[in-house]
Amino acid sequence: MKKKFVKLLLFSLILFSVSLSASAQIYVKIRPVMPVVVRTERPGPNHVWIGEEWNENNGTYAYAGGYWGNPPNAGDWWEAGHWNHHREYGHQWVRGRWRGRGERRR
Repeated sequence: MKKKFVKLLLFSLILFSVSLSASAQIYVKIRPVMPVVVRTERPGPNHVWIGEEWNENNGTYAYAGGYWGNPPNAGDWWEAGHWNHHREYGHQWVRGRWRGRGERRR
């Protein structure tokens, strides 16, 4: 009985911590300005330019874009990140990601 209780408690703690990390969202009232980035020469025919991209950094966003990326699989394409606006909270960055060959482009 004690083992079952310990397992249930451990499972509950894991579930609780995952739900907390999944719900952590950063909103900013004013979107940060993207710096001017000079696009370098394409390193290879399969490389794709990853432009605007922002990383969460201490409750705000830090610019991390402006580089050439190589698709993880042949036929994959880059779906650019974008800002979502919430009337009450402000702006939130939705990260870009690689999409598979069979997925629709937006």
